[in-house]
Amino acid sequence: MAFFHAVIQERRKFGPLGWNIPYEFNDNDLRISVRQLRIFLNQYPDKTPFEALKYLTGECNYGGKVTDDKDRRLLATLLEDYYCEKIFDDEYKLSPSGIYYAPPHSDYDKYPEFIQNLPLYPAPEVFGLHSNADITKDNNETTNTFEAILST
Repeated sequence: MAFFHAVIQERRKFGPLGWNIPYEFNDNDLRISVRQLRIFLNQYPDKTPFEALKYLTGECNYGGKVTDDKDRRLLATLLEDYYCEKIFDDEYKLSPSGIYYAPPHSDYDKYPEFIQNLPLYPAPEVFGLHSNADITKDNNETTNTFEAILST
């Protein structure tokens, strides 16, 4: 859930390539989704109700802020990668390169170590974007910086 939240937050930096409309997803969206996930996992220990979780997270918690129909479809598609049975498999990767994956179940101390080993500057693939998205993002940042300097 935290990785999904990070992905949809970071897609904003790609401008219209990330979202048609920039949305203000926040920690409250993550917090309520994590609470709901915990409740469902505790109430249904044998089979995780992914469909219900996808609806609550994708249509209510995060989707309640999404006004564009294409962005709503994108949100639901991204959520499919995280709320699925395959997420429990050690071989399931969240990116084509395999750098990003759900860490195997272990002690709490192993999770911060796993996070620290992730790349400091993530490639666009983790956001579901082509590598050329970085070029567009960098060009837009440069243009905005020069416009700010010139206006000063």
